[in-house]
Amino acid sequence: MTKPMIAFNNFTFQYHSQSEPTLKNLTVTINEGEKVLVVGPSGSGKSTFAHCINGLIPNQYEGTIQGEVVVDGKNIADSSLFELSFSTGTVLQDTDGQFIGLTVAEDIAFVLENDTVDQAQMKEQVARWAEVVDIDGHLDKRPQDLSGGQKQRVSMAGVLINEAPILLFDEPLANLDPSAGKEAIALIDRLHKDSKATVVIIEHRLEDVLDQPVDRVIVFNEGEIVADMKPDELLRSSVLAENGIREPLYVTSMKYAKVDLEKVTNLANLAALDGSEIKANMVTWEAAHFDLSPAEQGAPLLELSDLTYRYRKQDPLVIDHLSTTIHKGERISIVGKNGAGKSTLFKAICGFISPDGQMLWNGQDITKESIKERADKIGYVMQNPNQMISKKMIFDEVALGLVLRGVSETEIKERVEHALKVCGLYPFRNWPIAALSYGQKKRVTIAAILVLEPEMIILDEPTAGQDFRNYTEMMSFIEELNKLGKTVVMITHDMHLMLEYSDRALVIGGGKVLMDTTPIDVLTSRKLVEESSLKETSLFTFAEKIGLSDPIAFTRKFIHYDREVRQR
Repeated sequence: MTKPMIAFNNFTFQYHSQSEPTLKNLTVTINEGEKVLVVGPSGSGKSTFAHCINGLIPNQYEGTIQGEVVVDGKNIADSSLFELSFSTGTVLQDTDGQFIGLTVAEDIAFVLENDTVDQAQMKEQVARWAEVVDIDGHLDKRPQDLSGGQKQRVSMAGVLINEAPILLFDEPLANLDPSAGKEAIALIDRLHKDSKATVVIIEHRLEDVLDQPVDRVIVFNEGEIVADMKPDELLRSSVLAENGIREPLYVTSMKYAKVDLEKVTNLANLAALDGSEIKANMVTWEAAHFDLSPAEQGAPLLELSDLTYRYRKQDPLVIDHLSTTIHKGERISIVGKNGAGKSTLFKAICGFISPDGQMLWNGQDITKESIKERADKIGYVMQNPNQMISKKMIFDEVALGLVLRGVSETEIKERVEHALKVCGLYPFRNWPIAALSYGQKKRVTIAAILVLEPEMIILDEPTAGQDFRNYTEMMSFIEELNKLGKTVVMITHDMHLMLEYSDRALVIGGGKVLMDTTPIDVLTSRKLVEESSLKETSLFTFAEKIGLSDPIAFTRKFIHYDREVRQR
């Protein structure tokens, strides 16, 4: 008989600080051994749902409860956080916030130390779980010195060692490069099969999660469950689009071409997808749409010549004799695997570090300019929002740069409110930042830079933690800035963003420029994709699979047409 592991029964939850419930009359059951994906727009209740499963509600976050939640036979209202920790192991979105130990081994062993397990057994267990997640070669290293994918594996091992029957993954792909994300989803699938645990994954990147099978997809919006379906059933429907969630691009392309998806088998599995009408419909659609001409290149804005940098004398070069030019009005994406040198390069551009070599801005040497002098030209939004935020309230944080520049209160209010509306934060303008999700904090930091109107905007992972609706609104606004002459540079792992919103892509590896070309050329070069830990776009894979004559042209046409449709 099927055993319910997670059961919400007519459950409503309202935080004491909020005027409306965050979760509304939820009734849903997740059974033992199931693997379930939870998706929904930012603020839809996904994180609160997760907090109920792992016991943070009501033990850490207080509020008014109606109905009940039973996890592994325990009613959360009557159970301590400690008791519930034996039932649910949680891998957080921000892995840095989960580390306790000074070394990887110490961090994995933390829960066993709390349980006073003897040293011999502890070492045996640490070695076992480190091997399971393929981190056994790094046990003596500091967790903070590892790549994003490695950090996540350490977090997984620290959770798995407790052998909880429920594994909860909160946006496991948010900070990973495409290759590491693919490996993470494959690892989660393997852990699910080997351990028979009940797995719940909360994630914006639906297409990436569906790279491996899931039993069900639960869709949240405005605190309610609007769909609970098998993947193929969900993709055939319009539920995702109606709720601001991006469906796999190859599925969207078939809908545009009016393919009868009821006749397509294995819709959620691109490798096994099959349907007799697909190719004919796609050929007809492609013939009716035009290819795009490349964007014109402006005058040089920022010229980098022979930049080199290493953090310590004994370290290898993080920036290795790198030269490139960024032109006025460009939209450029900087891509590459974690640790390739992307973020370090832009710390150098903004003056946070001082590399050897030369930097010219509009032909003038800025190598010796201070951070403040460069900040008037270049706005830099860091990858981790917690490293930028210094105020308690949202409005105050976004206004800070204007206050320091002596802007009048009237203009501050006008510019801040406009930036908050663009970034989808206006309803939360009087909230404390501590109450926000990771993705919402990210939007606060972007708003704080956009409000200053710099000539060049550098965005380090701008879409990390963003739902599709906010992603689209944000990038549409940044595109409008670009049309006004602003130069936009994005350091990203999001291949969709690179395809849709970039004219040019720089692939960085080992501190060097490996390729400087169009985004589509990057993602259709299998050798480069593999070398740089990127991921081939599903559109190109789909076009090749069904035998279209020019998969690259098809990909370009779809990207252009899809954006036109969404902007109508």
